[in-house]
Formats: sequence, structure tokens, C-alpha cells
Amino acid sequence: MLVCAVHSNKTEMDIARPDLKRSKRQRQIVIAAAVLVFVAAFSLGVSRLKPAAPSVERSAVLTDSVKRGSMLRQVRGTGSLVPSQEDVRQIPAETDATVVRIRVLPGTHVDANAVLLEMSNPQVEQAAVDAQLQWKAAVAELASLKVKLDSDLMTQKAGAATVTSDYNQAKRQSDTDKELYKLGVISGLAYKASSGHADELNTRQDIEKQRLTINQQSIVSQLQVQQSKVEQMRVLAELKQRQLDALKVRAGIDGVLVELPLQVGQHVTPGTMLAKVVQPDHLMAALKISETQARDVQIGEAASIDTHNGSIAGTVMRVDPAVQNGTVTVDVKLIGTMPKGVRPDLSVDGTIDLERLDNILYVGTPAFAQENNTLNIFKIGADGKTAGRVPVKFGSASVNTVQVLEGLKEGDIVVLSDMSRWDKTDKIKLD
Repeated sequence: MLVCAVHSNKTEMDIARPDLKRSKRQRQIVIAAAVLVFVAAFSLGVSRLKPAAPSVERSAVLTDSVKRGSMLRQVRGTGSLVPSQEDVRQIPAETDATVVRIRVLPGTHVDANAVLLEMSNPQVEQAAVDAQLQWKAAVAELASLKVKLDSDLMTQKAGAATVTSDYNQAKRQSDTDKELYKLGVISGLAYKASSGHADELNTRQDIEKQRLTINQQSIVSQLQVQQSKVEQMRVLAELKQRQLDALKVRAGIDGVLVELPLQVGQHVTPGTMLAKVVQPDHLMAALKISETQARDVQIGEAASIDTHNGSIAGTVMRVDPAVQNGTVTVDVKLIGTMPKGVRPDLSVDGTIDLERLDNILYVGTPAFAQENNTLNIFKIGADGKTAGRVPVKFGSASVNTVQVLEGLKEGDIVVLSDMSRWDKTDKIKLD
């Protein structure tokens, strides 16, 4: 009986229930769908969340406040001190020569008559002697010719005087014979002979006068020719003597010898640069200004030159019309006492005053800001702990400041530092 009861219970428990399985499967599907919906909604919500603003150390950024007032518009450039053209003497070689002695080294102060180096050229020395002798010979020839011409002139004057004397005598005789002929003392034939002789001598007298005039003109012409030869020989002799003197190279001006690129025994040819002397108290600054800024530079504008050992005032004296490597050379005349240590080729920084803009908004120049352009920069909020990006339109620019046209107001504080690493961020925190 007991066995039958157990068997009966087992049979009853093994009966299938399909409705329970269907219900369980539906619950699993609903749960899975709910999970999927939740995950999708969470992902969408997360994707729409804005990233947290990055933090930046306040001490690591440079800031400035927008001001209203006057802004001095300036441009800046680097350059060097160079001698004024009229205060530089470059000494070229006039002839072939060989350096035999160097008497002064670069960096030495020299006077105008100081001999910097000595050279030798036997041909030049001989040519100078020959030219001097030729000049003296031409002078002696001129003197000899003048004596000869004066002697010939005196002889001709004597002959002319004789003809004049004979004419005067024949004229008196003709006049006498004329009176005698009128009185019937002499015949008409005798009177005609006397009158004809006087007329002949008169003609000869006129010819001698013309010959004398022509001879005097010829003398002047011959003397001029010889005088020209003398002058030619003199110029040649002076040229050869100057070439000889040039073998002893002199400074020519009071100043400092800055270049002497030669060695003893070196051979030089005509035109070779032997030495360069400058006057250190007559320097100017040659500044390299960006071509975009140089267009506003005008002659006469005030400038300040920093020699790194003091500053000196100056004025713009020349603006080079050519552009080289994106810059324009601006020459500045220095005014006042030079700082100590000033010398040619010294590197300097220069600032040129262009104009003063009154009653404008301006601020320190942010990184990458350009004149007459718009740039997005960070403006610090009222709490002083955050900064948001705002578009700002800039106007005229100076060395360290720039005019604000739109986007900011007086008192606003902006970040001037390079913030390019946060280009994709519109807001930052300042710690």
C-alpha cells in the first residue's frame, strides 16, 4: 500500500505545466528590454553631458584689464649700430703692391695722419721719379721756348721799326718834292718817283705790322701748347707721387680702425680694400622693421634705441624703399650722449613712435592678436574663477597694446597668454 502511494505522488509531480514556462519566458523578455532601454537612455544622457571645464593655474596665465584713454602707437625692431656714411672711410689699394709692415691693429684709435700699414712696389717708385723728371724737363722746355720766341719777336720788331723809319723818311721826301714840283724846281717825273717810293714803304710798313700781329698770336699759341704739356706732366707727376705716397696707408680721418684684413707679405691688386676707419661718436641705428608695420613709419618720427647699457633718443632719417626677408631697414639718427660701450655693429632694440590715439579702449596685446582683425580670447567672469571665450575685434596695434573696437568694455579682464591648447574649450576654471 505504501509503495503504491509513493508511485502515485511521483506520477502526479511529473505532470507538464506549459503555461508556467510561457510566463517565465515573457518575464525574461520584459526584463531584457527594460535593461536595454535603460542602457540606451543612460548612454544618450551621458553623450549629451558637456565635459567639465579644464582647470588652469591663475599664476600661469598673463591677464590685463581693458582701459580707456590715450595709447601711444609704436613699432619695434631689432638692428645694429652702424657708422654714418659720411663718417666712414674705406681705403682701397691704388696700385699693385706687397704689404711689408702692419703698424696698427683693428680696435685702435687713430688720427688722420696715422700710418696704418706700409707697402712696396718698385715700379711705382720708379714711375714717380720718371714723372718728376719729365715734369721738370717740360718746364725747362717751356722756358727755353719762351726765350727763343721773345728773341724772334724782338728781331721782327726791329725790322718793322726799320721799315717805319724808312717810310717816314720817304714820306718827308715825297712831301718836299711835291712842293718843289709845284714851284717848278723839279720835274714831275722826279716827284712821281719820290711819291711812289713812299707808297711802297707804306705798304711794307702795313705788312710788317700784320706780320708782327700774327707772330705775337703764334707766340701765344706755341706757349699755350707747351704750357699744356707742362700741365700734363705736372698732373702725371702728382698722380705718380700720390700712388707712391699711398704705399704708406694713412687713416685719413680721426676715428677707430675697425678692419684691416691683411697680412705681411700679402700681395694686393688695385681696388682691394685695405682698411676701414670709422668715427665711433657718429653712429646711427639701422633697424629691421616688419614690412606690415613699416608702411606707417615716416621720416622725422621720434625713436628710442636700447643699447642694453642705456637708451638714447633718435629720429627717423631714412626708410629703405626695398623689402628684404620680410623687413624694411629704417635708419635712426641718434641724439645726445652715447652710453658707455657703444661701438659699430653693436646689437640694439629700437622703438619708433608713430602716433597717439586719444579716448580709445585698449588692452595688452593677446597672443596671436593682429591689427584690424577679430580673435576669440578668454574673458574672466565676475567671480574671477572662470573665463569664457568671447570674440573681440581689434583696431590699431602698438608694441605691447592694441585698440579694442568691439567685444569688450572698460574694466573687463582678459587672458593675454597663449591658450591654443584649449582651442576646443569655451570655458576654463582658474585655480
